[in-house]
Amino acid sequence: MVGAFDGNHIVLDEKHRFETGGVKVDQTLRWDVNLFWSHICQGLKRVAAENIDVSSVGVDTWAVDYVLLDAQDQMLGLPYHYRDQRNVGTLAKITKTLSRGEIYSRTGIQFMEINTLCQLFAASQTEALANAHCLLTIPDFFHWKLSGFKGIEFTNATTTQCLDVEQRTWAHSMLDSLGIPNKMFADVYEPGKNLGRLSSDVAEMTGLGDVSVVAPASHDTGSAVAAVPVDAKKYGNRWGYISSGTWSLVGIETLQPILTEEARAANITNEGGVEGTWRVLKNVMGLWIVQRTKQAFADRNFDRNYAELTQLAAAAANDSFIDPDHAGFLNPANMETAVTDFLKQSGQRLPENEGGLIRCVLESLAIRYGEVLAQLQRLSGTSIEVVHVVGGGSKNALLNQLIANATGILVIAGPGEATVLGNVMVQCKTAGGVGSLAEMREVIRNSSTLEVFEPQDRALWQQKTARFESLLACG
Repeated sequence: MVGAFDGNHIVLDEKHRFETGGVKVDQTLRWDVNLFWSHICQGLKRVAAENIDVSSVGVDTWAVDYVLLDAQDQMLGLPYHYRDQRNVGTLAKITKTLSRGEIYSRTGIQFMEINTLCQLFAASQTEALANAHCLLTIPDFFHWKLSGFKGIEFTNATTTQCLDVEQRTWAHSMLDSLGIPNKMFADVYEPGKNLGRLSSDVAEMTGLGDVSVVAPASHDTGSAVAAVPVDAKKYGNRWGYISSGTWSLVGIETLQPILTEEARAANITNEGGVEGTWRVLKNVMGLWIVQRTKQAFADRNFDRNYAELTQLAAAAANDSFIDPDHAGFLNPANMETAVTDFLKQSGQRLPENEGGLIRCVLESLAIRYGEVLAQLQRLSGTSIEVVHVVGGGSKNALLNQLIANATGILVIAGPGEATVLGNVMVQCKTAGGVGSLAEMREVIRNSSTLEVFEPQDRALWQQKTARFESLLACG
C-alpha cells in the first residue's frame, strides 16, 4: 500500500496484495516468511516502476510470533504459527512455576496459549532455541531484511508477555525461572523510529533507491488504534474501539497500564501504543469464526461470498448463542460443526439454515464485545460514549448495527484500512508532516467516509444479553 499525504488528507493506493496463511511442515503449522518477503519485494518493485517519490517504508503484521536467527544471521527454520498445537497445555505448566498474579503484575498481558511466552516455553528444550542468537518479531524480521537493523518495536514487544511493562525491558528473571533462554531478545525501541536506509541490495533489487525505513506501531492493532478517527475535542477519553478482523480487539486507550487484580481476573491485556499510550483491551475470537464457517459451507457446496452470507444473516431470526472465546473455536477441523456442537452441548436450538448460523455467530460476537466494554468501563472508571469500529470488519453493516444494539452505545464504523492509515501516518509524523497523535487522527477523520449506527431495540437486546450470560454461566 502507498499512502500519499498532502498536508491535510491521506489517500491510499493498493499496489500488491497477498494471502498470509499458515503452511504445514512435518505436522506443524508455520509461516512461510520467505514467500511473504518475496511478495513485499514485488510490491516495492511495482512502486518503483511507477516512479513514485517514496519517503519511507514501514511494516506492520500480527503479533506474538517470532523468527529465530543464529550467530550467522541464518533463520533457524520457518517460524511457528500461533495456532500450532505445540502450545496446547503450556499455560497450565507455566503456572505451576509462576502464579498468574506474578506473571500479570510484570507483563500486564491477557493469558492465552498463543502468546510468545507460551510458544517459547513449548520450545524451551529445542535445538533451535538453544542455537538462537537473535529473536525478532515478524514485522521486525522484515525491517531487518529491509535495513539490516535488529530490534523489537515497543507495541509488538508488549504483546509477547515477556516484557516488564513498568520497566519497559525484557523480564529476564521471570523468563529464567521458566527455563526460557532469553539472551537472544533484541533491544526494544519506540514506534516512529527511523531504522536507517534500505540496504544497498534491497534498494538495487527493488529499484526504490535511497529510501528510509521507519517503523510504525508494528503490531497491526497498534497501527489500527493509532488510526481511530475519534473527535477528542468532543469525546475526550470517553471512547472505545473494536479493531474488527480475524481477531477482534476490544479496548480503550489510557496513559498507564491497568495492572489491578480485577483486571487480571477479567483477563484484560495491556499493550503499548503510540506516543506513550496504552491499549487496554481484550482479544475476542472475532470474524475468524465467520471465515472458517464460510469455508465449511463451501466444502459442502454452499459457496457464498461474505456479502451474500451477511444478507442471509440479516433476514434470519436468532435465539441461540455461542461463547466466541471457547477453545473449540480456535482451530477446529470444521467450524460449522464446532458451532453446532456447542449449541447441542448447551441445549440450544440449532439454526434453521446457513443465514441463521451466521446470525448466531454475529449476535454472539456483538454481545461479547458489549461485555468487554462494560468490564473496561468498570476498570477504568470512565464512561464510553462512542465505540469506533475499524478494520475489515467495519465494512459489515449488520455487525455494526448489532454492536450498537448490544452495547447501547453509538457506533462509528470506519476506516476499513485503519492499520495501513496508522502505519503511514506514523511515518508521516517521523517525517515532520504532522506533530502529534491527535493531528494524525484528525487527518484520518477528514480523509475517511464514516458510518454511524444508533442503538435500537434496547429491551430486546437486554433480554438477549441476559440469555447469553446465563448460558455462559452454566457452561
